[in-house]
Amino acid sequence: MKLRLTILFTFFTLLMYGQDLAILKYKGGGDWYSNPTALPNLIQFCNNNINTQMTTKPETVEAGSIDIFRFPLLHMTGHGNVLFDDDEVDNLRNYLKAGGFLHIDDNYGMKPYVIKELKKIFPNQELEELPTTHPIFSSAFIFKDGLPKIHEHDGKRPQAFGLYHETRLVILFTFESDLGDGWEDQEVHNDPEDVRLKALKMGANIVKYAFEN
Repeated sequence: MKLRLTILFTFFTLLMYGQDLAILKYKGGGDWYSNPTALPNLIQFCNNNINTQMTTKPETVEAGSIDIFRFPLLHMTGHGNVLFDDDEVDNLRNYLKAGGFLHIDDNYGMKPYVIKELKKIFPNQELEELPTTHPIFSSAFIFKDGLPKIHEHDGKRPQAFGLYHETRLVILFTFESDLGDGWEDQEVHNDPEDVRLKALKMGANIVKYAFEN
């Protein structure tokens, strides 16, 4: 009963605070703060192109804080280790079950740590690769081939993986794409404008999908 009341409370909290996103701060030593210009640029793009009204400067929230329930979408990135303690695992699980959405964008090197920590949240699930027909690839802009390739690391194809609560996608893990690098100011990585635009459009798809599902 207590858990049910907690989930109901957090669900109505998400509804009350409307549409916004935040950066997820985590433990373990990974650089959760990387790509500092990425989300402000993505937010501006979304506000200009898909009619969102997000706060232009995203907040940072810790995995174990009740503040995560203020945001229907959390963004997480980095290059290295990730660690969730037991309280953070419970908090994130309740958040996701209550209607929240977590996007993890591998900035290079996160995958083995992310897989291990996500197993704590949903121990009976494995990450599933999303088919190119998944609605997240067409929610605002059409990506008929699925996740775009933004930065090259190991010569691997870009992949989008998901975890579900019941039938709802609640965690998206983007791998070998590096969307966040494409969202950053142009001079940071010197990406061509068409590459940056692909990254921003895919980011807008994620935002729109998370806000509407």
